[in-house]
Amino acid sequence: MKMSPLNSQSAPRPLGGYSQAVEVDGARRLLFISGQTPESAEGEVPRDFTGQARQVWENVFAQLAAAGMTGSNLAKVTIFLSSREFAVENRSIRQEFLGSHAPALTVIITGIFDDKWLLEIEAIAVA
Repeated sequence: MKMSPLNSQSAPRPLGGYSQAVEVDGARRLLFISGQTPESAEGEVPRDFTGQARQVWENVFAQLAAAGMTGSNLAKVTIFLSSREFAVENRSIRQEFLGSHAPALTVIITGIFDDKWLLEIEAIAVA
């Protein structure tokens, strides 16, 4: 399987470690990860954004591991933020977890299901 980032010269350049598009060639498996929330397996929710973002990414990586995949298998990530004020910190934590891997990305500022959650992440992975 080969995953290739695509960034057309006819569209704006991506800023902040993502790709405008990702082409997947030869994938045999798709994994659709439902919206992961900032709750631990024990039901605990960190109070601050940093703790919540790390918990959500740990939950995403737990789902990937359950399928025998890693962060490098992510082709598309959608992040729902409760407020624009978290945008810069969100980018920093995403890059902490993904390193140089740059999947296609959408960030949406919206209301979140539970008022104590500051973000939620859903994803698509390929292998």
